[in-house]
Amino acid sequence: MAPSNSRPLLVVDAVEATYSHAIRALSGVSLTVAPGEIVALLGANGAGKTTTLKAVTNLLPAERGQIVAGGISYDGLNVARTSTAALVRRGLVGVLEGRHCFKSLTVEENLVTGGLGRSGSRADIRRDLARVYALFPRLAERRRSAAGLCSGGEQQMTAIGRALMARPRLLVLDEPSMGLAPLIVEDIFRALKRLNRDEGLSILVAEQNSTVALRHADRASVLENGRVVLAGTAAELAARDDVKAFYLGLATPHRDEPARLAQVV
Repeated sequence: MAPSNSRPLLVVDAVEATYSHAIRALSGVSLTVAPGEIVALLGANGAGKTTTLKAVTNLLPAERGQIVAGGISYDGLNVARTSTAALVRRGLVGVLEGRHCFKSLTVEENLVTGGLGRSGSRADIRRDLARVYALFPRLAERRRSAAGLCSGGEQQMTAIGRALMARPRLLVLDEPSMGLAPLIVEDIFRALKRLNRDEGLSILVAEQNSTVALRHADRASVLENGRVVLAGTAAELAARDDVKAFYLGLATPHRDEPARLAQVV
């Protein structure tokens, strides 16, 4: 866990976002990620998690989205005024939802593409490949296989490994557990936690699987209808069955729950 007095690496400050200047997606979302910290962004489908991550990586304009109020800074940069490619070179690297890979390329060719934006030598690329294969041994076994022929879990590992080849300081992940078997999800999160612990990698991860996210995160924020409705340490949120039930859909809350939770927030 990052020291409490660490200067934030990422600051999302009261961000409001729309699509096509008409559809409101975010309303005053605020969060921070300190160096060496794992922060989880939780919420049901449609809560605004993906929009938040696209705002953080400056990918909203590609989908006719725009920040209309507030701001986002990464390592002192104004994200909205910095291209996604420049952000990647500065260490802010995203992994989109959906296990995006170049299907016709081999696993190793996919990984190598992640390092092409750097001015690294072939020796650097080889070292980074070895690092990824150590984290995900299954990729070493499938390195010569076309990514499109790999399992969903192997494709997700490939997408994350490709991002790691860019040597991120902040890794932004959108629903890495989606559609994967529980054992594969645990493998992926253990690898991410290892990077965080051993190398100080900061991670912002959006997840519907609150159980696994809260087990590995330091802090978390819960989104509902484009708003942060609760934030705190992962341990605090994991202990609140009522909050998990109401906001994350793990059970049906009592009919008085909304009013009681509003007082908590």
